[in-house]
Amino acid sequence: MARQEDGSYVISGHREITDVLNDPHLSSDVRNLSCPMPSGEGGAPSSFIHMDSPEHERLRRMAMRQFGPPHTPGLVTGLEGFLTGSVGSLIDGLAGRERIDVVDDFAFPLPVTVICHLLGVPGEDEPRFHLWVNDIMNSVDYDPETDPKEKLDRGVQARKDLLQCLGELVEQRHGRPGDDLLSRLANDDGPDGRMADAEIVATAKLLLIAGNETVVNLITNGMLTLLRHPQVLRRLRDEPDLVVPLVEELLRYEPPVQIIPWRAAYSDITVADTVIPQGSQIMLMLASGSRDPKRFHDPDRFDPDRRDNQHLGFGSGIHLCFGGPLARRETQIALTELVRRLDRPRLVADPPPYRRSPVLRGPIHLDIEQGDG
Repeated sequence: MARQEDGSYVISGHREITDVLNDPHLSSDVRNLSCPMPSGEGGAPSSFIHMDSPEHERLRRMAMRQFGPPHTPGLVTGLEGFLTGSVGSLIDGLAGRERIDVVDDFAFPLPVTVICHLLGVPGEDEPRFHLWVNDIMNSVDYDPETDPKEKLDRGVQARKDLLQCLGELVEQRHGRPGDDLLSRLANDDGPDGRMADAEIVATAKLLLIAGNETVVNLITNGMLTLLRHPQVLRRLRDEPDLVVPLVEELLRYEPPVQIIPWRAAYSDITVADTVIPQGSQIMLMLASGSRDPKRFHDPDRFDPDRRDNQHLGFGSGIHLCFGGPLARRETQIALTELVRRLDRPRLVADPPPYRRSPVLRGPIHLDIEQGDG
């Protein structure tokens, strides 16, 4: 752990990160920082990942009633056919092409398609969702010194358009229960009551944006890692069941989210014999924690046979990524089929160009060649 010149604290050890993420004295609400920063929600209602309990617990519990066990245990398995079909359709479009960008041609379109299907977005609206998410993601890495302001403006407008469309879809679902997630959230009167429309919209936006970021990077980092480890790629082709521990090792070795950029201390707390004052910004280096030699043997080696792999790829504690099961399954199917169906894939450039974000780790493009070349 290290105190920075601006008074923030950086924590990089596995045990210390895990302790902090499970500490009830830590806040995810920017208002609890001594020097508050923008929420990043642009004035829209915050999603529950930026809230503390009891509100966080209430909203997460309401979302999970519809998103997974124990109330909706078959959600991910029920999507199996759709996931396999979507992956297969994208790979069909790559047939015969000597050069492919894994990001643009495969990894980026997949999660938006899956989440639109999950939410119940009408097919005629889905192309707009792809464009909005693309503009939002492009604006995340906005650099005022090199990027035109138009890039930022498109991201701001895309957020507004996305929220408006989601709001209209939620309003249409009232009194018309269906199997899609928006319908279930809009009509569920569970033990905690019913989510407000603004809360449903914030939850749907969280799934679209955070779910997209995670899966795009996880698939792309996974393909890059396999191409750098051809013996593992060949083994996955011959042993498809290897994909389950392999994706867990990817989440440790090359996680899509590298840093939780802030938590705030409700009160003075002690971490690794250091007192962190109330209101301090705490940055958690998840990727470093997942390669902590005190916790993992030979941590810089990619080893899909690794046992006891308690990585931090999806965080820990009450804010553990609630879309993790879906992200895992998307990535498992995607990597299995890419390895099985691509013809002798090989990297065009290594390293590929990366996104500028220190928080999100993944190539902005991953060009590969296949076939005879």
